Amino acid sequence: MALVALGVTGGIGAYKAAEVCRGLQKAGHDVVVVMTRSARRFIAPLTFEALTGRPVITSQWNAGGRGVIEHIAVADTIDLLLVAPCTANVIGRFAHGLADDFLTTLYLATRAPVLIAPAMNVHMLGHAAVQANIATLQQRGVGLVEPGEGYLACGWIG
Repeated sequence: MALVALGVTGGIGAYKAAEVCRGLQKAGHDVVVVMTRSARRFIAPLTFEALTGRPVITSQWNAGGRGVIEHIAVADTIDLLLVAPCTANVIGRFAHGLADDFLTTLYLATRAPVLIAPAMNVHMLGHAAVQANIATLQQRGVGLVEPGEGYLACGWIG
C-alpha cells in the first residue's frame, strides 16, 4: 500500500478529486489530501476528511506547534504526489520553482514521483506558456495524466 499525497487545486474539476481519492483508496492506497486556498472555494476539506479519515492539509502553518516542518515530513513519507486537478497557475508555479503554499513547497521537497492531471479550458491548455511549462515539468520527470475530452464548465467541448 502506497501513501499518496493528493493535491487539489482551484478549478471546477476540484469536485472530481473526491472520486480520484476514493479510487486511490479502492486500489489499496492511503491518501493524504493537500488543498490550495482556491480549491477550498470549489469543494470543502470536510469531504476529503470524511473520505480519508485524516485531516486535510490546507496551510503551511497548521503544524499544530509540534516542532515539525510539515511539508518536509510529508515529502519524506509519501510514495507519490498526484495533483488532480492541476490548474495552469499551479503548473506554472511548479515549473518556475515558486513555493508559496503547502502544495508548492511539498512539490519542491519531495523525492517521490509526481503526476499532474491538467484541468482547464482547452484554449488555456493549448496556450504556448502552459505547454512550455508542461514540457519543462516533463523534462524534469513529472508524469502527465492526459486530460480527457468532454463538455467544459465554460460551455466549450475539449
